[in-house]
Amino acid sequence: MIIPKNVEQLAQFVEAKGKHVFFFTATWCGDCNFIKPKMPEIEAENSTFEFIEVDRDEFMDVAVEWGIMGIPSFVVIEDGKETARLVNKLRKTKEEVNAFLATVK
Repeated sequence: MIIPKNVEQLAQFVEAKGKHVFFFTATWCGDCNFIKPKMPEIEAENSTFEFIEVDRDEFMDVAVEWGIMGIPSFVVIEDGKETARLVNKLRKTKEEVNAFLATVK
């Protein structure tokens, strides 16, 4: 999982070729902390994607611009264009995230 250090670095991943999953999270978020330990497995099972972890509090302007009102949330960007999103404030299981990603492979 890649963790961008600043908005410029995040923007590079948005514009990059390929499939990227932006995982919006926050340290205080219980539901984020529930799914976070499963992320290495999710990444391994979805190797066609590159995963980027975005701290919603560090990148609040980006979260607002992207309409991320609940976390944890996942946004898929392929070749600079959004192709899918799983954005809400509900707890997500590994199975739910994998099922979501299967729809955009």
